[in-house]
Amino acid sequence: MLKLIAISLFVLMTLFACKASSDENFVAPPDMTPPDWSRNSVIYEVNVRQFTREGTFAAFATHLPRLRELGVNILWFMPIHPIGVENRKGSLGSYYSVKDYREVNPEFGTMDEWKTLVQQCHNMGFKVIIDWVANHTAWDNPLTQSHPEWYAHDSTGNFMPPVSDWTDVIQLDYTHDGLRDWMIESLKFWIEETDIDGYRCDVAGMVPLSFWEAAARELLPMKSVFLLMEHESAEYHSAFHMGYGWELFHKSIDVANGTRTVDELIAYFNRHKENYPADSYAMYFTSNHDENSWNGTEFERFRDAAKPFAVMVMTAPGMPLIYNGQEAGFNRRLLFFEKDSIDWVDNEWDDFYRALIALKHRNQALRNGTLGGDLVPVPFSGDQSAFCYKREFGTDRVLVLINTSQTGINFTLNDASLSGTYVDVLSGESVTLNGTESFTLPSGVARVFELQ
Repeated sequence: MLKLIAISLFVLMTLFACKASSDENFVAPPDMTPPDWSRNSVIYEVNVRQFTREGTFAAFATHLPRLRELGVNILWFMPIHPIGVENRKGSLGSYYSVKDYREVNPEFGTMDEWKTLVQQCHNMGFKVIIDWVANHTAWDNPLTQSHPEWYAHDSTGNFMPPVSDWTDVIQLDYTHDGLRDWMIESLKFWIEETDIDGYRCDVAGMVPLSFWEAAARELLPMKSVFLLMEHESAEYHSAFHMGYGWELFHKSIDVANGTRTVDELIAYFNRHKENYPADSYAMYFTSNHDENSWNGTEFERFRDAAKPFAVMVMTAPGMPLIYNGQEAGFNRRLLFFEKDSIDWVDNEWDDFYRALIALKHRNQALRNGTLGGDLVPVPFSGDQSAFCYKREFGTDRVLVLINTSQTGINFTLNDASLSGTYVDVLSGESVTLNGTESFTLPSGVARVFELQ
């Protein structure tokens, strides 16, 4: 009996010791509550090379007053680092082939000119985030000489691309603690030295989550940092405030082209709400640098429904992205490895985006995360290509009616709770609704009503 008691005590003490050791090694996940300043923000992607004919920081700075009038809040700069020469694609190379993580591309300007640009952006009320390519480097990055062991190697011991046709870059290996520490120090460098406000992290899902969590723990205490991942994983939100809405983007294209139904969009929003952290953001878009250059403009992909789906992006629960040139109705695929400047012209797209951005800024229902309203489908009868929904928070309400098709549609609302006086956001007209109105929407048309 005494022997049994002794064994039992030994087992209990061992379990307690293991638990104590486990508690000592436990590292709490970072607090990913989004910064207050991100709650009604619109993000704008900047391709410095193609933004102006000069392709420099200084030339881009001349557009800051216009962008402030447009109303965008976060300026996401595609990679600003020097580009590798070895195995370069095209004459200028890919921005995502990083030769030096702690320098700026001399084609764009100097480090001092970058610091000046960041300060100018801050003075005008913008936040600045930069693209970060943690998964791979250029073939001639100095790390290949100083730390070749930090790279993945093929069966013959040579460096290897992460994807077969990414021949201008080579894969890093995050099993090495030294690489992780060095990369985090590089991330801290740009915040400490140039006062940026965060990062958009390229192909984040190809890098271990444990690295990103460690990086977030180091970066978040430095200032009110915002972290965006090029990935669509609920799990990775333990290290990022916002992820990509790729699924919605592709489903929306299919709906616009008649191969999916509006019900699948509604199902997406319901599923996203159920499966993702409540206060995480999704970034929605009708174009970005990848889609524009490799797959086509929003006008090629969505055709007549480009503007209606832009309305959805601007009013759905999430943060809208505008890719540079969209506010000018720019309708051309930009070359990726060569100089190919945007043609800036004044047209109705500027007024369109200004009106919807101003709505997002002032209307509580359109806030990001838990401070905004859910997307609630509005019942109707008629053409099922209509996408009708409302978002409400407190006394604020926005009603959105979208023609997702390539032809005109007719439908009748059936929601008495909509009764009230509204402003048609895109026309400025005052409208009284009782929730049983009939609408005819030509192709290319959406209507947005804000309760007064």
